Amino acid sequence: MIAVDTLIEARWVVPVLPKGVVLENYTVAVANGQIVALLPTEQARASYSAPERVVLERHALMPGLVNAHCHAAMSLMRGIADDLPLMTWLNEHIWPAEAALISPAYVADGVELAAAEMLLGGVTAVNDQYFFPDVAVEVYRRMGMRAAVGMIVLEFPTPYARDADEYLRRGLAMADSVNGDPLVHACFAPHAPYTVSDDSFRRVRTYADQLGVRVHIHVHETAFEVEDSRRVHNERPLARLKRLGFMGPDLTAVHMTQLTPAEIDDLARHRVVVAHCPESNLKLASGFCPVAQLLAAGVAVAIGTDGAASNNDLDMFGEMRSAALLAKGVSGDPSVMDAATALETATMGGARAIGLEDRIGSIEPGKRADLTAVDFGCLQLAPVFNPLSHLVYAVSRRDVSDVWVDGRARVRDRVLIGVDIDRLVSNAARWAVQAQAAIRARGAAS
Repeated sequence: MIAVDTLIEARWVVPVLPKGVVLENYTVAVANGQIVALLPTEQARASYSAPERVVLERHALMPGLVNAHCHAAMSLMRGIADDLPLMTWLNEHIWPAEAALISPAYVADGVELAAAEMLLGGVTAVNDQYFFPDVAVEVYRRMGMRAAVGMIVLEFPTPYARDADEYLRRGLAMADSVNGDPLVHACFAPHAPYTVSDDSFRRVRTYADQLGVRVHIHVHETAFEVEDSRRVHNERPLARLKRLGFMGPDLTAVHMTQLTPAEIDDLARHRVVVAHCPESNLKLASGFCPVAQLLAAGVAVAIGTDGAASNNDLDMFGEMRSAALLAKGVSGDPSVMDAATALETATMGGARAIGLEDRIGSIEPGKRADLTAVDFGCLQLAPVFNPLSHLVYAVSRRDVSDVWVDGRARVRDRVLIGVDIDRLVSNAARWAVQAQAAIRARGAAS
């Protein structure tokens, strides 16, 4: 008998790769946080022993979902300003609220709230972009969640940094602190072409090449952004990023609702990853990412929630379903973004977006054991003809029963291990009182 740490037996295993495969009565063997075998349960029982054996008789076991774009700390701004276009939402509500509230304590509580929400919803990894990333790093470590934490860059002052020099200096210090960390790594996160200068972009490009890290940026989010770039820079934002050396396989381009056929071909040729945030784009009326054309061109697509201030949740199962349905509706083709493709974008696609496609995103021997179990034994999921279809079109995040990150159980029987949920809710309520006071004070001043 081969000794391992954990044997997870499931009624169905959906490994994602090979695409569209569903394995019945299979077992995943885990040792030292790594998947060492995927094999039929009877064979596993005869070949492996483990101190922990998890039996999931009515469940589907899948790779953990990867949230390819999120502002986690903004969970504390959930519902603070709704039903507004992007620039009004940012300029008149979000940025003033951030100026009044943002602090290390705020970020710590916001990221903790977001990480708890995501883990309970089957999300095991996130691509995060916000202020005080060093604080976010410590929270993700404590929560046992995998994260790519962005070194944010802007030109204007915030409570986090005064100018681009300080953003870069503080971000690079954070990157040094996570070197070799098993769960957390750094990426560059210049906010957007309209908030970052050419000079700062050039510096980011140089540092990213030196450190070998990815770049995560909002781009082509709205028609206004594109037209403003043409007015100010005499070129579209993607053309500007290409001129500055960013059109390449280390770029995760977020939103991408405004694309020409030539730009789509260019994205495919340069192997850019597109992070699609359907519900945030719908809510802000930013436009429709042309997912059908991107997939047809061979562009790698991932799925993100954006922040809870514009979504208003961090529900990747809901996001995956919205992405699939929206792609069909926009293209007029019901075969576009089928269930297998949608699940792949929310797992392997996200893994590509954070540069970990060789470590997570599918259930394969040699990869890390980032796993999510979904309980199919409930009324609203009966009967089960196709488990893969259920995961995309029928499942709720409340059906998630168990979650492992790097082989460590983080959710067991729908309970987040080692986290006081009542405390998180109480902290959020306390911050909401402060936010409301800041809004009232701003209204009085104006």
